[in-house]
Amino acid sequence: MRHFIALVLKFGLTTLILWIVLGALYDVPFTDVFLISTFLTLLGYLGDVFLLPRVGNVIAAIGDFGLALITVWFMGIYRFDADVSLMGASFASAAMIALGEWFFHKYMKNTLLDREAIRSSS
Repeated sequence: MRHFIALVLKFGLTTLILWIVLGALYDVPFTDVFLISTFLTLLGYLGDVFLLPRVGNVIAAIGDFGLALITVWFMGIYRFDADVSLMGASFASAAMIALGEWFFHKYMKNTLLDREAIRSSS
């Protein structure tokens, strides 16, 4: 149940950030924001569960920046209107997601990962 709550929280955070950056600033339709958010959430959560405990918060947030940058860029090539600045939209989205992920990683470490480490060592 804790994984489900964390996944929903991550999806909400990602969708909110992308809706503000892509939707409000670049007029990207919400369907595209939703699609990108879903992809980033699922792929990023796997990294949070398996990589975050090994590499730490800063490296994981940098990885999330790269993942978001590449994802928004490549999905934007096929999904966004031609007048959307892909570089600006991708970089702004990635920067805001990395910042949000830094805080989300703290939540993950305090509520989920420490408890699972304690359980597996018992």
